[in-house]
Amino acid sequence: MKTYKMTLKTIRLRRLGHYFAFGGLIAAGILANALPTSAAPPQEPVVARVEMKLTDGEKVTDVIEKGDLLTVIEERDEDYVILTHDGSRGAVDKVNAVRLAESTDIYTDLIEQHPDEGRFLTLRASAWWALGKTEKAVEDFDQAIELGYKEPHAFSSRGLFHAAIGNFDKAIADYNMAIELDPESIAPFVNRAAVHMAQGKVEKAIEDYTAALKIKPANASLLRQRAIALKAAGKLDRAIEDFNGILAGNEKDVDAISGRGYIYFQQGNHEAAVKDFAKVIELNPESAVAFNNRGYNQYQLGNAADALADYDKAIELAPQYGLALQNRAWLLATAEDTSLRDAAKAIESAKAACEISDYNNLGDLSALAAAFAADGKFEEAIGWQEKVVENAPESYQEFAKKILQRYQDKKPFTANLDEDEVASGNDPSNDDVATATTPSAS
Repeated sequence: MKTYKMTLKTIRLRRLGHYFAFGGLIAAGILANALPTSAAPPQEPVVARVEMKLTDGEKVTDVIEKGDLLTVIEERDEDYVILTHDGSRGAVDKVNAVRLAESTDIYTDLIEQHPDEGRFLTLRASAWWALGKTEKAVEDFDQAIELGYKEPHAFSSRGLFHAAIGNFDKAIADYNMAIELDPESIAPFVNRAAVHMAQGKVEKAIEDYTAALKIKPANASLLRQRAIALKAAGKLDRAIEDFNGILAGNEKDVDAISGRGYIYFQQGNHEAAVKDFAKVIELNPESAVAFNNRGYNQYQLGNAADALADYDKAIELAPQYGLALQNRAWLLATAEDTSLRDAAKAIESAKAACEISDYNNLGDLSALAAAFAADGKFEEAIGWQEKVVENAPESYQEFAKKILQRYQDKKPFTANLDEDEVASGNDPSNDDVATATTPSAS
């Protein structure tokens, strides 16, 4: 594609609104994990400091105005290669453009020159956002809307800023208005869903993702976000359907395979979980999480040797992976297959996990106590289990005390204890799988 050169000229002001529409969409996507438009993430836009025109010889092919947001596709030593609205490339000298976070003075000048033009205020709001000054961004949007600038993206973007500072009700009101003005735009649906998720209103989030999917059917990002919401709502079969929908379009989508595997784990379908995490490993052999998760599900199927090999590999790939260290410690301390037990290594692994968590994770402390008990060092086991009892949530207290009594009676932990009384150790926001003997620290 031919690259044209920007030359400086004073020209008639036009098309500023078009360029801000692009900027508004950038802002509107931050909270909601916006749908990617390409494999590579876009670079931060730059802002034109002066009025320019794009020329091919004597022919003017495009116009760049002071304050225009420019899409950067390549940064070179002396200039930016930008993409114009019609798909042409242009080279802009760096002296004639600044990064968005450095552009507030440009927009302040334009606001002073055009005090009745609300769109210049929305452009400056994007610059405040880039600087992390969210409240100033909200103030500019308030003023712009008061001046009559009521484009859908103005409400959607202001809603984003309100959400960022915790004004959820105001954010919802803005997203509602954006949807009313442009019901075919997915951004306000997705951003409103994110606010609903933050408020724990999972069913409302699901409704919004579903509405967005009616506009963009089978969109992988939307299906992924709805699957997460469905999982949070406990609607695991429907979440699997969404992951299957993603995989129908791309059978090598690692995140979808891993997400589905985690749900199979939650359902107790360990065989299916093993297959999914094995597929993740095939596609991404450096995934320590996949090895850990396959290992846990292998253990649940009675394949302790395979589980240990997976934990070892996870730790080899990520030596500071606390959950894998904890899982390995439990296996080495409590495996029914005595040939796999190694109390000394269990203590070593549990200590490593505890050091990573600064001795604040109850699962790590429980594993360390169990490892000492397996090694016959019951005084140490009692000491660490007492810390577990001291800090355990009420729902785990009774069981933690039963374990403590075992150590006081000089009996090691055994996998044959009443596991129904044991809470899962994994955080529901984290798709790492913990051992069934790990107490919940949340």
